[in-house]
Amino acid sequence: MVTQPDRPVGRAQQLTAPPVKQTALAAGIAVTQPEKIRNNAEFRAQLEAIAPDAIIVVAYGRIIPPWMLALPPLGCINLHASLLPKYRGAAPIQWAVAMGETVTGNTTMLLEEGLDTGPILLQREMEIAPHQTAADLFEVLAQAGAPLLVETLAGLADGSIQPKPQDHERATLAPLLERENGRMDFAMHTAVELKNRWRGFQPWPGAFTLLDSKKLIVHRMDAVETWSIVAPASAPPGLIHVEEDRLLVACADSTWLELIELQLEGKKRLPAAEFLRGMQLAADARLG
Repeated sequence: MVTQPDRPVGRAQQLTAPPVKQTALAAGIAVTQPEKIRNNAEFRAQLEAIAPDAIIVVAYGRIIPPWMLALPPLGCINLHASLLPKYRGAAPIQWAVAMGETVTGNTTMLLEEGLDTGPILLQREMEIAPHQTAADLFEVLAQAGAPLLVETLAGLADGSIQPKPQDHERATLAPLLERENGRMDFAMHTAVELKNRWRGFQPWPGAFTLLDSKKLIVHRMDAVETWSIVAPASAPPGLIHVEEDRLLVACADSTWLELIELQLEGKKRLPAAEFLRGMQLAADARLG
């Protein structure tokens, strides 16, 4: 098995093995961790000596070089956690949830030099429940992906699976997440869109905004029906509305988002009711 080298992790920057390496070693599987693979003669010789029928690539995080793509007769097979051609890139699970998709799935495909552009082998759909976060889906899709890979290998070996080219005109991208993706923009997004982005950006970068120039992390939130609250009919995005023990904020298209659990910079995580008891908010207080 091949995986990336051990990396420093956490504040202590302790050198830590990738989880897949830990699992492989526990199962008695040999592990190779080359720093680079494109021009690595030793690694190439090692793979050529094995002469694999197929190479399986899952979330490796490196471009597979041409020599490696051409090596196995059945090809280099990638398990990708989206229904390609939608959500090509490094964060398909996160962006599918963040964009409000209700269906996702796994795709097995033949790797080529482009980014997730290779021919499709098999796909399996899966519903995304309204409450599910990206973190929830990671585990579910991983468990569903393993048998799909086995089925793909068997189909390639007996010729029952024929690669199908992707429709590149339908492609969408799922780029690597950045910290700024978690910043809440109440003028650009509706309450439902902000909740979806929070669901998609779990566990990182989450959702955050500013209150009186201090970072405010929102750990739990929900979109609310306008008829269920007594809020201003026309409110600027970011305006805070307190209703009993509830903290609401105005969003795009006259929608309202309830902030259920919050954490102000330097403070502990609190339910909204407790947060409000310890906070003096001006009548025109706004977030962002």
